Amino acid sequence: MTERESGTYVTEEGSFQRDQRYLTSRITADGADGYPVEPGRYRLVVSRACPWANRSIIVRRLLGLENAISMGITGPTHDKNSWTFDLDPGGRDPVLGIERLQEAYFARVPGYERGITVPAVVDVPTGQVVTNDFPQITLDFSTQWRAYHRPGAPDLYPDALRDEIDQVNRRVYTEVNNGVYRCGFAGSQDAYDAAYQRLFTALDWLSERLADRRFLVGDTITEADVRLFTTLARFDAVYHGHFKCNRGKLTEMPVLWAYARDLFTTPGFGDTTDFAHIKQHYYLVHRDINPTGIVPAGPDLRNWLEPHGREQLGGRPFGDGTPPGPPLPDETVPPAHTPLAAEAT
Repeated sequence: MTERESGTYVTEEGSFQRDQRYLTSRITADGADGYPVEPGRYRLVVSRACPWANRSIIVRRLLGLENAISMGITGPTHDKNSWTFDLDPGGRDPVLGIERLQEAYFARVPGYERGITVPAVVDVPTGQVVTNDFPQITLDFSTQWRAYHRPGAPDLYPDALRDEIDQVNRRVYTEVNNGVYRCGFAGSQDAYDAAYQRLFTALDWLSERLADRRFLVGDTITEADVRLFTTLARFDAVYHGHFKCNRGKLTEMPVLWAYARDLFTTPGFGDTTDFAHIKQHYYLVHRDINPTGIVPAGPDLRNWLEPHGREQLGGRPFGDGTPPGPPLPDETVPPAHTPLAAEAT
């Protein structure tokens, strides 16, 4: 097998595989794993480029956990060893004092040999990674950190809808979130063709599901919408061309395009999406796919702000709650990296 990205590989048959052996310790209200919920103790390390990390940024912001869980932001690229904190003065995270996320992994497991991935939650006192189990991180933000949610925070994982959310999430993950990578990193024509078919079959299913309902499960935003959004946000900028997911652009899928714009203009979604970091990561890091390292100038992002008309389907994004306030100043996406800046002016 051939290694690709950190934590991923391609089999001899050419199929892309993701190593899902994560550090699965959990931060819980009862501290069962030795990591109790404790405001100020943990630091969420992310890259805005990464769709898996972008999920955790969105959920943290929707729930208002900014003051309970600090956030470190790496640069948009990484080398074969690790993500680095090159956006910070001196190239060091100001809280953890490290240059590479790898240092926090090695502090937990010396010589850690699996992928140095984001998001990762780090225990600040010890400097050790607690978990990089990205699906569980956001669920625990919703269920274990309730005492520190902001007033008016939405319930992203309501008890009554969990079975349906889990079912939708499983298909979205295997066929869409991970499906675009199976296309992009396929090592044979047969593997690519199969991945391509699976991806667009799932996107057609999602278009049908969302044709007469505003959100994926229930009538409010849930964890399921967060998980789908981060892939859709990257589709035209990266996956359509770079990963050869080119049956059609997102802008050519009327239902999914309107759905994505609806979420993008909802506080917590578009204002955490950094298109410059997204493009820099994929086009600069994946040199086996893009040997020149040229980052494309497009697409034009202004169409993300066009009216979506999804309000006609009913639903209330935050249910009985309220939208989050503005992002913290040091967590705001640079104006040049988002079309929302033009709307604000």
